[in-house]
Amino acid sequence: MTLESIHEPADLRPLSYPELDELAGEIRDFVVRAVADTGGHLGSNLGAVELTLALHRVFESPRDAILWDTGHQAYIHKMVTGRQHQFDSLRQSNGLSGYPSREESQHDFVENSHASTILSYAYGLAVARDAGMAGDRRHIVAVIGDGSMTGGMAYEALNNLGHSKRRVIVVLNDNGRSYAPTISNLTASAASLPMIEAERPNEAHSLPARITDRLSHTLTNVRLNPVYVRRQRRIESFLRELPVVGPQAEKGMEAFKAAVREFLQPPSFFEALGVRYVGPVDGHNVERLEHAFRNAIELSGEGPICVHVLTQKGRGYSPAEDDDEKHLHDTPVFDPAIGPPKAIPSGYTQAFADAIIKEADGDPRIVAITAAMPGPTGLIPFELRFPDRFFDVGIAEQHAMTGAAGMAMGGLRPVVALYSTFLSRAWDQVVYDVALHRLPVVLCLDRAGITGDDGPSHHGVYDMALLSKVPGMRVLAPSSAQELGVMLHDAMVLADDGPVVIRYPKGAAHQVSEHEVGTGLHARRIQQGDGSVCVLAIGKMVAIAEKAAEQLASEGLTVSVWDVRSCAPLDPAMITDAATHAMVVTVEDGIRDGGIGMTIADRIHAIDPAVPVEVLGVPTRFIPQAKPDRILAQLGLDAQGIAATIRSRIH
Repeated sequence: MTLESIHEPADLRPLSYPELDELAGEIRDFVVRAVADTGGHLGSNLGAVELTLALHRVFESPRDAILWDTGHQAYIHKMVTGRQHQFDSLRQSNGLSGYPSREESQHDFVENSHASTILSYAYGLAVARDAGMAGDRRHIVAVIGDGSMTGGMAYEALNNLGHSKRRVIVVLNDNGRSYAPTISNLTASAASLPMIEAERPNEAHSLPARITDRLSHTLTNVRLNPVYVRRQRRIESFLRELPVVGPQAEKGMEAFKAAVREFLQPPSFFEALGVRYVGPVDGHNVERLEHAFRNAIELSGEGPICVHVLTQKGRGYSPAEDDDEKHLHDTPVFDPAIGPPKAIPSGYTQAFADAIIKEADGDPRIVAITAAMPGPTGLIPFELRFPDRFFDVGIAEQHAMTGAAGMAMGGLRPVVALYSTFLSRAWDQVVYDVALHRLPVVLCLDRAGITGDDGPSHHGVYDMALLSKVPGMRVLAPSSAQELGVMLHDAMVLADDGPVVIRYPKGAAHQVSEHEVGTGLHARRIQQGDGSVCVLAIGKMVAIAEKAAEQLASEGLTVSVWDVRSCAPLDPAMITDAATHAMVVTVEDGIRDGGIGMTIADRIHAIDPAVPVEVLGVPTRFIPQAKPDRILAQLGLDAQGIAATIRSRIH
């Protein structure tokens, strides 16, 4: 049996378990080769192979809705639903998305790449199904995990599911990780559970461990048995109806069951919310997974049920298994024979990593906070240097922001490092918990602007437009690695008067001399033109604007160029100078409508309404995946595009 013969989920069902094991090996080889060619998410998909096969053998997608949280773990799902031949275009322009995509397949219900959302989708779909609005859809299966259970939205949905008794099957894919090791008490509890056979060291086979192991698996099998459930209900009814002692007998039985659960399994949390729990189940044993899912189908008639599955992130590929930081959660292009090089911060991320350690060395108040991404945000060196001053709160941006507010209230100087796209999850907290209190919190937003391969959900294009409208917020955008260091240093002083944001892009950082940096909230004039055109550029776009100016200079047009640096507040000296020119062009890699360029135009027109201002930025639409430079060129935000805009306006 070869992978090429699998074109749809139905092709999996005739296979024997030995054939499925062989297929799983082929799938892992295929995924490694595919991701090596294009880059992408590797570790989480290697860990979800058997889980995906079992799901598609038991459930009938798309009649049954299989929903994926943290959609980057859905590569295998894509493969068995007819998209193998598209993997050479994974995450490329006009190619296969790195996440579920409704445009690609009827098997993809949710285009999600932001974590902790899927249980809410499942609840909503269940409501629609039960109202007769979803055709003949039978089962709704929500696969959550890879750290998503650290997000507060997941718990809100669990609570609602349990209360409403909606028929939803929750599959908790517990690999102990998000990007980094998962920060969660549920994961800590799972660590004490019986380990998957292939991972269990010989020294763990003490007599007490073997007894607990056997009891746990036995109890799991019993709890999955519908006959047991029916008999349990009859016993509970019998005890309840006993004369005089009925209520006490029923409570006694519940207390005994709770004690056994607490010792052997972690279901009490789920069941307190009204969600039946079974597990743990070996997530790399298709037969056991299928048994668990089939019984969960029958048990789900009484309400939501959680099947706890233990998997190994990066399974079957030595470089991923040996990667202690992230199990090759994501990778660039690499040689599959040796694996990718060790991930290290680069560009602006590295500049931030160096700058925060320098500042923290001189200021013991500085603490660093991130939401499950210490590596990608450059905070691992800080964690190693200051372990007691580093806080990874899991996939919980809202908590990170309000936690930072509390730390600031207590006299600390918290630096919160997030991806720009993920900050929007904590918008309420930024405005009302941090800014309203004028607290000294510094936000460092990595991956700002057009990010590329991960598609519309990961472009960081809204931060400037949103944050610049928050009263008292200072928004800074460095145009070089050296500027970032200066801005972080200045932010520690500016924070005395309230929060400060520093936003910077993914990729290589522009390098300049120590004399080519600004200070504080002042803009920096890079070159003085002849008074005809003034270009005001932000962050990454400064170097691009300089290249455009060079092109125009070769044609005899000398333009003024400013590095805006401080997007909020804007430097009055820069605005005054720009208003003296015959034409002004603003350039930003954020959303154009309501962005910084439009604010600049308003300020210039307050001085001289006759000065034309051309505002260049990202249009208000979802931008598909492609390399960042290609996207910027398509939007007219490369050097050629800026120069062309200026030529068209002056002739």
